[in-house]
Amino acid sequence: MLLTLRSALEKGTVDRIAVAVSGLCAAHCVATVVLLALLASAGGILANPLIHEAGMFLAILIGAVALGHGALKHSFMMPAAVGSLGLGVMAGALSMDHGLEESVYTIVGVAILALGHELNHRASH
Repeated sequence: MLLTLRSALEKGTVDRIAVAVSGLCAAHCVATVVLLALLASAGGILANPLIHEAGMFLAILIGAVALGHGALKHSFMMPAAVGSLGLGVMAGALSMDHGLEESVYTIVGVAILALGHELNHRASH
């Protein structure tokens, strides 16, 4: 398993997965706002804080692995710094009340994190 993870890190697969997860997060935020506006009961399920906390946990875990490996591989710290800024914005959004403002901050954080992963992927290849 360690060899498979190492191979995935070397090929940039983890960064690509992280960008895809970032896109899913952005889609989730947009869907939550739309569903909250249209269907309050269904939107309540997606707005559950547990979903946001689990997503944040995954973002930190994948970010730490992919961005940390990239920083060690190419010795270029900017992708990790950009990704960390995105994670910080996302974490800050967790402290806000659910609604448009929280969704906007989360989407901005996700976009910054995705940029960090893209920079990391480019620096590695």
